[in-house]
Amino acid sequence: MTDAPLLDAGIAWFLLVAFSVLWIALGVWWGKRGKGDADDYLLAGRNIGLALSTATLMASWVTGNTTLAAPEVGYTLGLWGMLGYALAGLGLFLFAPLAIRIKRLMPTARTSGDFVRLRYGRVCWAVFLLITMAYTLGFLITQGMGAGLLLQALSGFDYRLGMVSVIGVSTTYTLFGGMRGVVGTDFIQSLLIMALLVLVAVLGYGRISVDEVYGALAAEHPSRLNMLLPAGLLFAWNTGLFSMGEVFHNNIWWSRVFASRPSVVFRSFILGGLAWTTVPIVTGAIALMALATNLEVPQVNMVFPLITAQLLGSGGAIVVFIIIFASLTSTLDSLLAASADLIAEDVVAHWLRPGISDAQIRQAARLVVVGLGLLTMLLSWQYFTSMYQLLLFTGALVASTIWPIAMGLYWPQANRQAATAAMVLGSITGLLAYGLVAPYCAALVSAAVSAGVMGLGSHWNPERFEWRLLADR
Repeated sequence: MTDAPLLDAGIAWFLLVAFSVLWIALGVWWGKRGKGDADDYLLAGRNIGLALSTATLMASWVTGNTTLAAPEVGYTLGLWGMLGYALAGLGLFLFAPLAIRIKRLMPTARTSGDFVRLRYGRVCWAVFLLITMAYTLGFLITQGMGAGLLLQALSGFDYRLGMVSVIGVSTTYTLFGGMRGVVGTDFIQSLLIMALLVLVAVLGYGRISVDEVYGALAAEHPSRLNMLLPAGLLFAWNTGLFSMGEVFHNNIWWSRVFASRPSVVFRSFILGGLAWTTVPIVTGAIALMALATNLEVPQVNMVFPLITAQLLGSGGAIVVFIIIFASLTSTLDSLLAASADLIAEDVVAHWLRPGISDAQIRQAARLVVVGLGLLTMLLSWQYFTSMYQLLLFTGALVASTIWPIAMGLYWPQANRQAATAAMVLGSITGLLAYGLVAPYCAALVSAAVSAGVMGLGSHWNPERFEWRLLADR
């Protein structure tokens, strides 16, 4: 990937071991503070306050893709790459009012699957679970690949070493700490990410001014400054809809709703979205700096580490290591915990073994955490594609869930057959658009088709749903 490692192997080993021990110790410690029942393991006792709720939302959304793929699109699309990626914050902003309604309608629920099963029935629920699992695996793979790329680029370690190390650490402290361990480590990880990103931006633009960057781009890469660039506009629209699909359907965000106090749910999603939006803007700005300085980038995923190390030397490589390590582990732990919650509650307790005890649900969730961690290692064993291209592929699936979720929460006439058809047809047309038109339009097409099918189907054959049924978990 690069001719020489950016970070001394000894320093890289020290950072890897130090932060691995820290995250595992904190996760175990926070896990031991809980009561030990299923609600505590899966949802941290449903008592998360504003600071922790905001931090875990922000940290979970700051993924390896945000710190690696956001600079990638900033480097390839310019301003629209940077600003368009920031539109992924719309998912958190727009979910805030839905979060309040979910909390009121389903005070004892545990998963997004609970809503789909109770609102639309078991057929739609099965389709929804398939979409969720496909998306989750894709997301987990991108984080695993990001981990391998990080250590390979920064220290020269083998790709598989970094991948296995980061996934192993996240799996370990999630296994022992549950949601309490995830939320606690997310709080520290979010503070680290924000503080160090601000440091990188200030030091970077202290060496190369905004005027110099703009002048170089205008002279050598004018298309990167074109705000009417068709590819950039399409990317921005697609990113906004993709983020809505990711947040509206995924159990990461539903579990945060159920885990947080009712009084903080709305504010935490708004504040978490605001905090997150700064991250792709900062990392995208670093990518523009790489363009302006004609930095040779052999792998576009690694724009951010390369330019930061070039500008700040070995100290910059250390900063990058900490930022990306924190962003990868904070997302992996959230994915593992939320997916374990969904599989244990929906698949095991409501499908395979109805009527099992809370203790058995907790044990099932722990087994799923381990299984998903091992599966992610296996599927990430070879680096095979751009991280963002893989996510765009899953965007064709998750965008189809936006309207069934939103309409189902507010519109009692929303029809279950229409919801099922909207998810299936939206996913199919989105995947066709991904392959036949362009990856950037996959989520856009999927969401549009899903909206039409959901709206028309419910208008022609309206239901009369009773909201009280959602309280029956």
